[in-house]
Amino acid sequence: MELSRISSNPKIAVDAMGGDFAPTNEVIGAVQASNENPDIEVYLVGRREEIINVINQNKLKFDFNNIIHADEIISMGENPTTALRQKPNSSISIGTRLVKDNKADAFVSAGNTGAVVAAATLILGRLKNVERPTIGSYFPNSSGISTVFDVGAFVDSKPQHLLSYGILSNIFVKEIYGIERPTIGILSTGEEEEKGTKVTKEAFELFKKTNLNFIGNLEGKDILTGKANIVICDGFIGNVLLKFGESVPKLLKHMLTEYANKNLLNKIKIGLLKNSFKQAMTPLDPNLYGGVPLLGVNGNCIIGHGSSSALGIKNMIVRAKEMIEKNIVNKIEESLKEYSNIG
Repeated sequence: MELSRISSNPKIAVDAMGGDFAPTNEVIGAVQASNENPDIEVYLVGRREEIINVINQNKLKFDFNNIIHADEIISMGENPTTALRQKPNSSISIGTRLVKDNKADAFVSAGNTGAVVAAATLILGRLKNVERPTIGSYFPNSSGISTVFDVGAFVDSKPQHLLSYGILSNIFVKEIYGIERPTIGILSTGEEEEKGTKVTKEAFELFKKTNLNFIGNLEGKDILTGKANIVICDGFIGNVLLKFGESVPKLLKHMLTEYANKNLLNKIKIGLLKNSFKQAMTPLDPNLYGGVPLLGVNGNCIIGHGSSSALGIKNMIVRAKEMIEKNIVNKIEESLKEYSNIG
């Protein structure tokens, strides 16, 4: 990773066509980020005319020179590798190449996660000693938040992959949240060392050989109690866990609505507590955290939820700015050297 990527005025390329509500939320969120952070340069990558229409319709101020035209779009349902091969001029491919060519310091996308992971891995390349990059997610707990890695970048992880996720996420959490020695645990079927699958048991032994703040196995209940800062698991399990977690607020809202509809008294009770419930549920809103980084590739890449609001897009850009300013990629690269002989 060249130092030329790090600058006092970060350049952040945003996939304007990626996401369920693109390009509207992407453009509005990017402009908000640019207005609130005048020290960054935001570039919108996508179909120029559609981007300009959103800017004009919402009476936004944005430099049209910072629009990078990309006439192809990779939709959410497309096969990532096939789409990348067939659509070299997609917003995802062009945005990633901007980072590769040092024309941008980071790429931000709420588009097809698999396609973003594949593009970043193929175009930016992996850091030395990284077999598989990883993405994580934030889970609120009783004392703050826990981070879970991996949540879907890859599935069928090997023990050395789980160790790599731990090394990568350790640097990220340390730098972003200021936790000097984040606690790390492996998600398993019990706390005892002998519990779990063959993969988690072997990963347990690998973690013991490191100087990471490894606290052993974790059970599912430990995520929300904040027993560990970092929870490590295979991408298949992590993605199921993430999607389940995302369904909880919707279920709670449904249950409250059902309760309120039973009679007038219940409706009054819920009405009186509506604002309190809304505030209490705020930590469950993924838009507050923005996106999560793809760790292990040779460049800054932030991936967001497909349904991200304009606020979510703005916070993704803020997260990318943090990654650039804290020089996360270089610090990860240095940290990986220490563990190159393990596994």
